[in-house]
Amino acid sequence: MKIKLTTVYVDDQDKALRFYTEVLGFAKKADFSQGPYRWLTVASPEEPDGTELQLALNDNPAAKAYQQAIFQQGQPAVMFFTDDVKGDYERIKARGAEFTMPPTDVTGSTISMLNDTCGNLIQLAQLARY
Repeated sequence: MKIKLTTVYVDDQDKALRFYTEVLGFAKKADFSQGPYRWLTVASPEEPDGTELQLALNDNPAAKAYQQAIFQQGQPAVMFFTDDVKGDYERIKARGAEFTMPPTDVTGSTISMLNDTCGNLIQLAQLARY
């Protein structure tokens, strides 16, 4: 069994696509519509056939309430792992991203957090190598 897809709710799919591709550096994987429904995913260019992240429109009241509550609590909606959190922080910040936490050493890792401009906080994590 594998995890092939996970979802993050966004308030604007076009804006999210720009952020996740142009700022974070992911690649668009799927983008098609049927009526008002749009299926939109991105993937890591390092693993183009790996796990996909669905950028789902936040038009479900329950999902919207959840998204807003975890954002207000300062909880990330998604976490991405990196081998160079400080380098990614500098690269992403130079592309205009708003970080709410610079790279910070915590138990077992270094983390940073940023706003995806679509209603979510994203955590970047680099695991410590002992």
